[in-house]
Amino acid sequence: MGLCLPCMGRAVDDVVETPDPEMKRRQLADAAEKRQMEASSRGIKNPASVEQKKRKQEEMEKRLESAGPGPQGGGLRWQVE
Repeated sequence: MGLCLPCMGRAVDDVVETPDPEMKRRQLADAAEKRQMEASSRGIKNPASVEQKKRKQEEMEKRLESAGPGPQGGGLRWQVE
């Protein structure tokens, strides 16, 4: 009957050290961020201009929201007889 243990001399060489949990977490977060950046820029030739257009659109939306609703009943009225 044999033992399932490797030779004690080689056992030290075969051990693979795992990174500590904090380092592993950081690596996974970096990899996820990189994938997200690649996916968001896929198919876009000039990401800077796209970002600039997005910011302008957000500014316009904020201005419209801050202006509030227009005057009530300020439009034309149609009367059906």
